[in-house]
Amino acid sequence: MIMSRRTVIAGAGAAVTALGAPSLAGAATPAAGRQSPGVYRYTVGNVEVTALIDGVARRQVTADFVRNAPLEEVKGALRDAFIDPNLLPITYTLLAVNTGSRLIVIDTGTGGRTAPTAGQALENLAAAGIDARAVDTVLISHFHADHIGGVRLKDGSLAFPNAEVVVPEAEWAFWMDDAQMSRAPEAMRGAFQTVRDVFQPMAKDVRRFKGATEPVPGITAIPTPGHTPGHTSFRITSGSDQLIVWSDVTNHPALFVRNPGWHVMFDMDPTEAETQRKRMQDMVATDRLRVAGFHFPFPAVGHIAQRNAREFAFVPDVWNPAL
Repeated sequence: MIMSRRTVIAGAGAAVTALGAPSLAGAATPAAGRQSPGVYRYTVGNVEVTALIDGVARRQVTADFVRNAPLEEVKGALRDAFIDPNLLPITYTLLAVNTGSRLIVIDTGTGGRTAPTAGQALENLAAAGIDARAVDTVLISHFHADHIGGVRLKDGSLAFPNAEVVVPEAEWAFWMDDAQMSRAPEAMRGAFQTVRDVFQPMAKDVRRFKGATEPVPGITAIPTPGHTPGHTSFRITSGSDQLIVWSDVTNHPALFVRNPGWHVMFDMDPTEAETQRKRMQDMVATDRLRVAGFHFPFPAVGHIAQRNAREFAFVPDVWNPAL
């Protein structure tokens, strides 16, 4: 008799049961019901970087999400990436950077302000063995709520009480301008108010930097406006190694790395954002630099490969248990 693979497997299972092996069907251990802490470490030269997930938002994929591409084309790109074409998971990942002499947090996450499934940054920071009171510097890329919301706890106190907060001058000038707020469409008023809630009580202590300077030793600012007026990326350098932290140069890579000409609804100046996105993707692909993206799938670090003249792909780093 010729036995099929299914018959062999079924027969093997029956044999194990007949031999009296314990069944796992009645296991008493309850399911965990949640993830382990979202922490991943890697190095840039002698600098230790800890990626910390703040959570995820799930956004309905509607016609206005990508402003200049047909909805079915957008959904097709998500299907190609094995993502639900109707519900896009957008991850938030901030970084703790230990240079040996300084401990810097780059962006702070949502603080639980923007999504019910986010706000886990401090919990994961503690799980990583990092005391929020030991952070020297909070370095901000731009003033959207998912990047600054974690500056303060829900009771209004500072999440990093001993840290100097360092921000781009162009962001401060735009978001703290009452005239800009008065001219903003109604949908943006909440964003302006969040900026004021976070920064006004500490305005005199916030340090602002301009242009392509070094706001923190070993970290160079790269102006990448478009997503917001003062949106800034950062280059971490140690020895011959580099990491580009590009915040929201792209949103989800399955859409906006693959198609750098697409305009996400969050970009305030879509044309300038596209210019900066193409410039940055060309640079990191040509120079084979690692990239950390705030909205990349956790642990949100890898490379950008150029597939053809107009199409790129995000290639995530392989999870490494050793530093």
